[in-house]
Amino acid sequence: MDLEFGRGLRPPKRDSWKTTLLLAYQSLGVVYGDLSISPLYVYKSTFAEDIQHSETNEEIFGVLSFVFWTLTLIPLIKYVSIVLRADDNGEGGTFALYSLICRHANVSLLPNRQIADEELSTYKLERPPDTTDKSRIKKWLEKHRKLRVALLIMVMIGTCMVIGDGVLTPAISVFSAVSGLEFSLSKDHREYAVIPITCVILAFLFALQHYGTHRVGFLFAPIVLAWLFCMSAVGLYNIIHWNPQIYQALNPSYMFKFLKKTRKYGWMSLGGILLCMTGSEAMFADLGHFSYSAIQLAFTCLVYPALILAYMGQAAYLSKHHDFYSSSQVGFYIAVPGLAVITVMLVTTFLTSLVIVLCWHRPPILALAFLLFFGSIEALYFSASLIKFLEGAWLPILLALILMAVMFIWHYTTIKKYEFDLHNKVTLEWLLALGDKLGMVRVPGIGLVYTDLTSGVPANFSRFVTNLPAFHRVLVFVCVKSVPVPHVLPAERYLVGRVGPPGHRSYRCIVRYGYRDVHQDVDSFEAELLESLATFVKLDASFRCSAASNELQEAEADAERERPLTVVAASNPLRGRASYDGQDSVRHHSAASTVEMEASSGTAAKQVRFFIDSEVSSPEEAAESKLVAEELEALAAAREAGTAFILGHSHVQCKPGSSVLKRLAVDVGYNFLRRNCRGPDVALRVPPASLLEVGMVYVL
Repeated sequence: MDLEFGRGLRPPKRDSWKTTLLLAYQSLGVVYGDLSISPLYVYKSTFAEDIQHSETNEEIFGVLSFVFWTLTLIPLIKYVSIVLRADDNGEGGTFALYSLICRHANVSLLPNRQIADEELSTYKLERPPDTTDKSRIKKWLEKHRKLRVALLIMVMIGTCMVIGDGVLTPAISVFSAVSGLEFSLSKDHREYAVIPITCVILAFLFALQHYGTHRVGFLFAPIVLAWLFCMSAVGLYNIIHWNPQIYQALNPSYMFKFLKKTRKYGWMSLGGILLCMTGSEAMFADLGHFSYSAIQLAFTCLVYPALILAYMGQAAYLSKHHDFYSSSQVGFYIAVPGLAVITVMLVTTFLTSLVIVLCWHRPPILALAFLLFFGSIEALYFSASLIKFLEGAWLPILLALILMAVMFIWHYTTIKKYEFDLHNKVTLEWLLALGDKLGMVRVPGIGLVYTDLTSGVPANFSRFVTNLPAFHRVLVFVCVKSVPVPHVLPAERYLVGRVGPPGHRSYRCIVRYGYRDVHQDVDSFEAELLESLATFVKLDASFRCSAASNELQEAEADAERERPLTVVAASNPLRGRASYDGQDSVRHHSAASTVEMEASSGTAAKQVRFFIDSEVSSPEEAAESKLVAEELEALAAAREAGTAFILGHSHVQCKPGSSVLKRLAVDVGYNFLRRNCRGPDVALRVPPASLLEVGMVYVL
């Protein structure tokens, strides 16, 4: 079981009860830390406003009623019962919802979408799409580009708000927990103890992150579990000892009495009540590390009852002790999660309502009811949080806006670069005619030309051969693309096809990754690519042999142009197999002969073996088998000669007459990011000795 990469890599089967219990136990230390310590500061933050407390305790009962129904409606009903079901192959979070929507409706702004992507096993739909009965919402989104851009911006806002809040939440949570030492320390020692201890704990927490989620979960789960049990026991004691009638506050009428009596200050205090559900989004965001049943079990059976008992116990104690204290940190507690947390919740509510219609195919009225019910509750808290914007909430908002600007500038310029490449790509006939030109040389080796295009010959290759009239005997146009799924199975990662006739030795390989996949290192990628090409050669040969005699000329004519791509696994069981190991030798097995080639280089050599089926039933198949052997021999010889990685080194500038905003975004913003971010050669881990960079100027 791989807890670090989530359920996307695991087969879609139901977990056993032992596995569910184990995952539920681990989730305590990862998911529920922030939610579990919220009782430390909710009441303190709520009563920081100028609220007069009466002997009837209507203010305390009203706040407890708000806390109870907020925890019940948002974390329990919205997230645990509804939102967690909107997972993307076991993954959760804002991107998972957006990915799910993009698969069920054509709302993605990525330009290199292919029909073949829909055949991925993780590209599952809730039910087959009905082309004759599209919902109006789906047609509306697909028709208007501005709506698709607005949807992407909303997703970016939600994602950046999570990051902005995540920068500050650990510090606030740990500081709140350590602040309890103030009661046992003198005033002179508080400032020298609380902050240093907080810093040490934070450093310890971040030092443990690289050990993985499951190890962190096992380490902190007993701490959170002990905290929840102690909090429940103390709460139960306070209820019995101080005010057994506190359960009456669960009546929702106390919420209206509280707002009616406190008016403006009661509405402002909702920013403190909001803190009781901070961390709820983590249940959905961390879904990929655990499972739906594990998170549901942990929250409903342990975390939720413990929180309710803790809040009821505090309210019972406070109903007999009105001497509340305030702190200079209270306003900060209200303000910081204030806009960040509730904005993420609003984005999740909106996206989930789209999932209900587009993915679950429920009536639009049901999605509207979900949006209005939960959206109105969250909008109420959102409005209360706006008041504290200047007291600290501006900081996570500013961080989120900076991150969103970076994302949007990078996305916008990348799309424009793709459109430039698409407009300036050269034809296949131009590539095929290169071999007839005087002075054009095919040099030994494999040339991997990286491009974002999924068809055609990229402009960077035409620029390369124009300045250097030579290219490799085996040419592979490689496109590394992302698809709207969390994971792509290794057997489905490669789409391989020919570019031109078999004798030209030119291929196209599209390498597909999900948004949760880790890209391969260059050695394993090169090995798998070679195996995939070899497997494709045999599959392509079987395709040509199976063509009927009256269709043979048409198939040969098709070979002159680029045919559809084929999903190829490195060890495809269909029609032959290809294997790769570590010494420099090539063997071909067929019905007629066995050919073995040894490399002249001695040390650190590699060996490549290709096996071809020995079953030959006709002269045509014998001739085809011979051609396959020759092509595989050419692949192996090219591999022995070495592999060159041809990448574009781009510079982007705006067209004359572009707006000032576009110039700032592209000329300044994008080029600054490009110069200070990892280049494609570093991201792909290309050896410097094998790298060829082609300069390209993009005028957008």
